[in-house]
Amino acid sequence: QVQLVESGGGLVQPGGSLRVSCVASGFTFSSYAMRWYRQAVGKERELVGIITSAGVITNYADSVKGRFTISRDNAKNTVYLQMNSLKPEDTAVYSCNARTVLAGGLYTYWGQGTQVTVSS
Repeated sequence: QVQLVESGGGLVQPGGSLRVSCVASGFTFSSYAMRWYRQAVGKERELVGIITSAGVITNYADSVKGRFTISRDNAKNTVYLQMNSLKPEDTAVYSCNARTVLAGGLYTYWGQGTQVTVSS
């Protein structure tokens, strides 16, 4: 059974830091690029960043560049999103996504999301 389970969300003050995690099971995690998305209330889902399957290349949305860092540990089937210098506008549900192309087919899986609230 494929699962992506996020954790680590919560309430943090502006300027603070938080790390959210996503643990994968049921598929070959090391073969999948991983993405973090976020969706705030009343807004469209936004791609936060991407990390390749080997963790060599990362890419970020302009809104989080320089503040957020994505990393992964393939031995632990886990991808992380380190968020620093948080702003109220970072408040959203953060979800991880696994995606790969195998034998011409696209495989993609989603986690249920974790709430991050930035407020004083």
